[in-house]
Amino acid sequence: MLNLKVPDMTCGHCEGVVTRAVHSVDSSATLTIDLPSHMVSIITSADHAEITQALDAAGYPAEAN
Repeated sequence: MLNLKVPDMTCGHCEGVVTRAVHSVDSSATLTIDLPSHMVSIITSADHAEITQALDAAGYPAEAN
């Protein structure tokens, strides 16, 4: 499991962009998103660096937590 803080994620639209970015790397990834805390938990077999790079490219830089 990968736990990330995505400070710029503040709304449902942001949530969709983050989800699509993660799924572009691993289409079978499972995400749990908590908007108030800006936290995303991801169950994935993909390389964690690829996930964070995809989020950064989508405009939502993430910090490991």
